Amino acid sequence: MAFSLDNIVAWAKRRGFVYPGSDIYWWLANAWDLGPYGSLLRKNIADQWIKYFVQEQENIMLIDWALLMHPKVWEASGHVAGFNDPLIDDKKTWERFRADKLIEDDIAKNLEKSNEADILKKIQADIDANIASIVADSRTNDQQFKYITWYKLKNPTNKKDADWTEIRKFSLMLATQLGVIENDSAKVWLRPETAQAMFVNFKNVIDTTRARLPFGLAQIWKAFRNEITPGNFLFRTREFEQMEIQMFVKPEESEEQFVKFVEQAGYFWKNIVGLKEENIRTRDHAKDELAHYARQARDYEFKFPRWRWELNGIHDRTDFDVKAHQEYSWKNLQYNDPITWQRYIPYVVELSMWLSRAILTVMADAYDEEKYSDWNWEEQTRVVARFHKNIAPIKFAVIPLVKKDEGQVKMAKEIYKKLTQDYMCEFDDSWNIWKCYRRQDEIGTPYCITIDNQSVLDGTVTIRDRDTMKQSRIKAEEIRF
Repeated sequence: MAFSLDNIVAWAKRRGFVYPGSDIYWWLANAWDLGPYGSLLRKNIADQWIKYFVQEQENIMLIDWALLMHPKVWEASGHVAGFNDPLIDDKKTWERFRADKLIEDDIAKNLEKSNEADILKKIQADIDANIASIVADSRTNDQQFKYITWYKLKNPTNKKDADWTEIRKFSLMLATQLGVIENDSAKVWLRPETAQAMFVNFKNVIDTTRARLPFGLAQIWKAFRNEITPGNFLFRTREFEQMEIQMFVKPEESEEQFVKFVEQAGYFWKNIVGLKEENIRTRDHAKDELAHYARQARDYEFKFPRWRWELNGIHDRTDFDVKAHQEYSWKNLQYNDPITWQRYIPYVVELSMWLSRAILTVMADAYDEEKYSDWNWEEQTRVVARFHKNIAPIKFAVIPLVKKDEGQVKMAKEIYKKLTQDYMCEFDDSWNIWKCYRRQDEIGTPYCITIDNQSVLDGTVTIRDRDTMKQSRIKAEEIRF
């Protein structure tokens, strides 16, 4: 069963995963703070990504570059000239919206009643036969404007008929100033992506390490985009995190690396993060949807009740990036092959994952409301977060059955102290045992360990499984994750 975004947002705040940013000051729109459990969830996803994509790979290195870069970097990459969103205004209210977002929301509603193939056929018949995808941002401004006016899309704020302006471009770049004098010479950009630092430092890595093609640079860091209409909780925000690898390869090996990244990304989402297979799919970009630097691209998408969102993208970027930085910097960035002695610009295959979206995705995938019969055979409903054990914020909850029993509390604290050497755990003696179980179910703790009178006598404990709610008795020293 799929649950609405409202369910997820309310639960995330109630249980300390995500809070509205600057909440006591009436919230800064679309800014979100990670609470205690959200921070652990983020860390666990990132740690698993590093383990699988860096630690277990022999030719990928982790790096950590600065947020601020020379302005020429963003000229070479094409961001200054071409990184923008299509905006449209309602002349009746002078509210401003992203044109592709209006279309995206309209198509999401249509998907509740029809399938993608039929919707695409209708769009092609009504708007333009050359449109190859239902993805809104793959179209020209003219095609988007015709869609909005042909289907008479309403103002999303007041739900009334709108008088739309033509579509205009709006830069997504966020600027700041260096130094004490504010002028154009002191202007620098907050990076809108993490990839460029890896291209800029490609030669440094070659010169200072034993790296030889193929090799990859990996980074987890923040980026910033001046989104005019961010929304859908953590899905689209102005400040976000990416987990990204740029793989430098010989030109003839780019296709092989592209396929490898597709397979590895699928394994990561399904087997390491634990997303349900029926909730994810791949989608190839149509030719008119490809980024200016890409020869081919494939996304992994997650299925939410009203739309699918992009989890990550795999792009064959060819030699566009390194070649562009060579041109703008006037530095020789060619690779000197130590075997063939050929000199050439390497191709780059990119694996880019959205860490912020991954947090939201695993919460949406794990959230469940389940009916069960309690000890008195009365039907109850519990909220349970079925996080994969790899990423669950808390691995064990240690609970003394009677808070005032000194023997139980002493043994529980000893077990807790031992387990915390290897796992993130909670010691919970604040409520009765059933309330403790319910709370731990809601934050996704896989196992609850209960210490009772028998535990003090014979050294055994009760261990309860989150998903089945079954309990078994084992010796304390046999506790394993």
